[in-house]
Amino acid sequence: MRRGRWRTTGSALVRVILVWAVSTLTMLVLAGILPDFRLRSGDGDSVTEIGLTAAWGAGAFGLLSALVWPVLVRALLLVPALVLGLLVFFLNGSLLLLALSLVPSGGGEVAPETAVVVAAVMSAVASATSTALAVRDDEAYRRRLYRLADRRRRRRRGRPGKGGPGSGASAPGLVFLQLDGVGYETLRRAADGALMPTVAGWLDAGHRITPWRTDWSSQTGASQLGILHGSNHDVPAFRWYEKDTGEVVVCNRPTSAAELQRRAIARTGDGGLLTLDGASRGNLFSGGADQLALVLSVSARRGRANRSRAGYFAYFCDPANAVRTALSFTAEVAREIGQSVRARVRGEQPRVARGGLYPLIRAFATVVERDVVVAAVIGDMLAGRAAVYADLVAYDEVAHHSGPHGRDTDRVLARLDRSLALIARVAEHAPREYRIVLLSDHGQSPGETFLGRYGLTLRDLVRAGCGLPVSRRAGRTRSGAEARAAVLAALHRPVEEGAEAHPGRGPDPVVLASGNLGLISFPDLPGRASRERIERAHPALLATLANHPGIGFLLVDGQVLGPGGAVARLDEPGAAEELLARYGPGAAQAVRRTDSFPHAADVMVNSAYDPRTGSVHAFEEQIGSHGGLGGEQGRPFLMWPAELSEPDGDLVGAEAVHEVLRRWLREADGPQVPLAPPVGGSVADRAGLPVEEPPRRDEKGGSFPSAGVSAQDENR
Repeated sequence: MRRGRWRTTGSALVRVILVWAVSTLTMLVLAGILPDFRLRSGDGDSVTEIGLTAAWGAGAFGLLSALVWPVLVRALLLVPALVLGLLVFFLNGSLLLLALSLVPSGGGEVAPETAVVVAAVMSAVASATSTALAVRDDEAYRRRLYRLADRRRRRRRGRPGKGGPGSGASAPGLVFLQLDGVGYETLRRAADGALMPTVAGWLDAGHRITPWRTDWSSQTGASQLGILHGSNHDVPAFRWYEKDTGEVVVCNRPTSAAELQRRAIARTGDGGLLTLDGASRGNLFSGGADQLALVLSVSARRGRANRSRAGYFAYFCDPANAVRTALSFTAEVAREIGQSVRARVRGEQPRVARGGLYPLIRAFATVVERDVVVAAVIGDMLAGRAAVYADLVAYDEVAHHSGPHGRDTDRVLARLDRSLALIARVAEHAPREYRIVLLSDHGQSPGETFLGRYGLTLRDLVRAGCGLPVSRRAGRTRSGAEARAAVLAALHRPVEEGAEAHPGRGPDPVVLASGNLGLISFPDLPGRASRERIERAHPALLATLANHPGIGFLLVDGQVLGPGGAVARLDEPGAAEELLARYGPGAAQAVRRTDSFPHAADVMVNSAYDPRTGSVHAFEEQIGSHGGLGGEQGRPFLMWPAELSEPDGDLVGAEAVHEVLRRWLREADGPQVPLAPPVGGSVADRAGLPVEEPPRRDEKGGSFPSAGVSAQDENR
C-alpha cells in the first residue's frame, strides 16, 4: 500500500512539473510574439536567465491561480452572473501582473491589456495539459474519479439526515436532462438529420421515445412544477393576475417560484421528486433536492442556507473554466450580432428585434448556464448521487428570437448534443451505473407575432374593445378601428371622431401575455367575472375579441367562444371538443381543467392556429413561442433507456410525467419520495424552502407576498 502511495505521489509530482514546463514554454512563446510582453533578466538578456524568469513567472501564476482565484470567485458570488463573466479576463490578467511582480529582479514587463491575453492563453494551455496527462493513464484517471466520489459520499453520509434508501452506489442512478423547448418532432428531425449524433446513437442502441401532451399552459413554469413536484394545479399561464392579493405572479420571478413550490408541496404532501439524495441544477424549482445550483425558487433567499449559487463557485474556481467560458461567451455575443444583422440584410420574415441586452442574455443561456449546469451534473455523477434533474435552456432562448427551425437553432442543438456526449463519457467513470433520461417541458410553435401581423398588441385590442384610449399607431390599424366601431355600436352612442368612450367603472383591465395565451382580468369586478357581468361593463369586448382573425377562441366563465358567435359550454358533452378540434386531441380537456383553477383569468385568450403550417401568433415579441394551444408547443418528448419500463398509455399533462419518473426511481431502487412529512420536520423544511412568514396586509385587508427581490435575481 505504501508503494502505491509513493507511486501516486510520484505521478502527481511528474504531472505538476510537466504542466509547469509547458506553461513556461507558453510564456516564452508569447513573449516572443506579443510586442507589449517582454521577459528580461537582471544581468542581461541571456537565454538561460530569460528561461529562469519565465519559469518563475509561470510558477507564480500557477500558484496564485490555485490559491487566490477560488477566494476571488467566492467573494464575487454576489455579483450578477453576466458581470462575473465579463470580469474573468480582468481578474486573470491581474493575477499575471501580480505573478510577474514576484519574479526576482523585476524580471518581466507586460502592458495591462496584453496581460489579459497572456493569462487567458496560459490558463487554457495549463488546463489542457493537465487534463491530457490525467486521461492518458486511463486507470489512474478512473482511480482518481473513484477516490473523489468516495470522499464526497463519505462526507455526505457523515452529515445528519443523509444516506437512507438508494444512497449506496450499488443501485443504478438516474439523470434527467431537460432540453428546454425542444419538441418531439424537432428532436426526431435533429437525430435523423445527424445534428444530434449522440441522441441518434442512443436511439439506435435501444432508447425509446414518445411524445407527451402538455396542459393548456405549455410553458416551463407549469410543466416543470408538475414534473418535479407532482402538481401544477392553479398555474393558468406563465404570468397571471391574482385578484385576492392584487399581485401579478410570474413563474421566473424568485418570490413567485418559491410561492408556487410551496403551494405544490402543500397540495401533494411530499417534498418532490428529488427529496432523497437528489440534485437540482438550473431549474425553476428544487424538486425537494438537497443539492442545488441555479435554482430559482431558492435564489431569493439570503444566508448560508442558500446554496443556489454554489454551482457558480464550483465551476469558476478553476481559472481555466472561467477563461474558456468567458471566451465562448464573447464568441456567442458576436455570433448573435452577426446572425441578427444577416437576418435584417436578407429581409427574413418573420423577424423580431434582437438588440439591447439580448445578445448578452442569449450568451448567458447558451454558454454560462450550459457550462455551469453540465459541470454540476458531472460532479453529481462522480459523487454517486441517486437522482439528478437538470435543465438546459439554450434552445428555448434562441428559438424565441430566431424561430424554432433554422440554422441558428440547429447550431444550438448540435452544441447541446456535444454536452450530452460529455455527460455520457463521464458516466463511464462514475462510481455507479447511470441511466440517462432525456425529456422536454414543451415545444415551440413558429409564427409571426400578433403585433407584427395586425399592428397592435393584445392590450391595445382589449383597450379599444373597452372604449379606452390606445396609442395612435394602434388606433390607426384596421383592428383598432373595427374595435372602436364595435364599441360605438354596442353603446348606441354617436361619438365624434377622436372622442373616447369609457363604459367601464374603475381600474383598467389587466392584460398579460404568455406566448400565444393571453389573460384579461378586471380588478373592479370581484371574484371571477361571469360573462354577463363582463358584457354589462364592456358590451363590445367579447365579440370584438372572438371575431378577430388573430384570435382562435376565448374561455369565459365555463364557456368557449369562437368566431361568428360560436359558443360551447364546457359542461355539455362534445360541444367544446367540436369547437376546439383543430387544436388537436385533448384540447377541450386541457381547457376544462384550466377553467377549474381558482386563479384563471376572467377572459383567457388563445391565438389563432393554422394546422397546415403549425403557426400561431404570440402576444409577446417572439417568433418561436409556447404557452397556449396549437402546434408543436404542446408536444414535448420523453426518451428513456430500455432498462426502464414503458409508460402506461398516452401521457397527458406534466403530472402524469411525474408519476412515470417516480416509478423509474423505484425501479432503480433509488430514493423513495415520502408521502407524509418526516418526523421532526415539515415537508417544506425537507424540500429546502424557507419557513413561510405571515403574509403582510395591504390597506384593504388583502394579503400579498413579501417583496425584496434584488435586480440580479430578476435578471436570472
